[in-house]
Amino acid sequence: MRLGLALGYWGRGPDPRHLELAREAERLGYHSVWTAEAWGSDAFTPLTWIAAHTSRIRLGTAVAQMAARSPTATAMHALTLDHLSGGRLLLGLGLSGPQVVEGWYGRPFPDSPLTATREYVDVVRQVLRRRAPVTLEGRHHALPYRGPGATGLGRPLRPITHPLRPDLPVLLGAEGPRNVAQTARIADGWLPLYWSPLRTNLHAEALAAAPPGFLVAPLVRARVCADLAEGLLPVKAMLGFYIGGMGHTRRNFHADLMARMGYEEEAGRVRELFLAGRREEAVAAVPDAFADEISLVGPRGRIAERLELWRAGPVTDLLVTAPDPETLRVLAELV
Repeated sequence: MRLGLALGYWGRGPDPRHLELAREAERLGYHSVWTAEAWGSDAFTPLTWIAAHTSRIRLGTAVAQMAARSPTATAMHALTLDHLSGGRLLLGLGLSGPQVVEGWYGRPFPDSPLTATREYVDVVRQVLRRRAPVTLEGRHHALPYRGPGATGLGRPLRPITHPLRPDLPVLLGAEGPRNVAQTARIADGWLPLYWSPLRTNLHAEALAAAPPGFLVAPLVRARVCADLAEGLLPVKAMLGFYIGGMGHTRRNFHADLMARMGYEEEAGRVRELFLAGRREEAVAAVPDAFADEISLVGPRGRIAERLELWRAGPVTDLLVTAPDPETLRVLAELV
C-alpha cells in the first residue's frame, strides 16, 4: 500500500502550506500528491506549480471535473503536464453532480451519467494514444460535432503534440455500484470518496472485473492527536458539507453513499439540518462512528492498529489529507 498526499482545492485563497507539504511528502517517500477542484481553484494549475518544485513524486488530480472541460481539453492539459513533469501525471476524473454541473458550469447534467463518462474516457484515451484523428459517434461527446448549429465544416483531428505516454493512467471518482463496476472495466483506477475498511464487501462485486494492476486509491483524512473527538471534528465538518451541501434534497450522491454504508437515517438528518441553515447542528449530527471508520485519527498506536484493516483490503494507494508534517511523517514510518 503506497501513500499519497491529498491537498484538495483552495478555500478562500491559496493555502501557503501546500507546496511545503508536497515537498515534505516527496522527502518522506510518498508516491503521489493530488489536487482537486470544486467551484474555485482549478486542479491543474496548482499541480503544475508543485511539479516545478519537485522531481520524483507523482502528480494526480482527484478529481478534475468532466463538466469543466471538453474531453479533448482535458487530454491537452494531461499531455502538457505529463511532458513538463517528466511523465508523472495521474489523471483522475469525476462527473460531479447536478448542482455543480448545472449551477456552476451551466450545462445539463447528463441523463445517462455512465454513457457520458464512458464517452469522455474514450475521447481522452484517443487523444493520448494519437493513433488516428479523434472521432466518436457519441451521445454526449460526439466528434466532430454535427448537432444543432453545426456548420458542417468540422473535421477529425489528432493532437499536434505527441503525448509522452499513450498509456497515461486514467482514474475515475465513482460512487454508485454501477459506476464503480464501469470504472473497473474502462479505467486504470478508482478514487473512492468514502472508504471504510470495515465494509469492503460493498464493492466486491463491482470490483470483480478489475484487471491486474488496477488502482484503488481512497481519500482518507488523517491526524495524529491525543483527543479522538477533537481529531474527528474536521472529518465531521467535511461530511456535513458534502452530505448536506453538495447536492439537492432530491439527488445527493454523497448522502446516497452514506446510506448504503448503513447510515441512511443519519444522512437524512444531516442533510435536513444543513439545508435548514443549521450547519453546526448538521456537523454534530454526523455519527462519530461513521467519521471514524473512514479516517485515521488518534494517537500513533491507534493509527498503527487501524492501518492493518486498510492493508487487509484491496486498497493500493492511501491518499492522505493531513494538516501537518508530523502526521505525514508518522504515516510514512508506519506504512
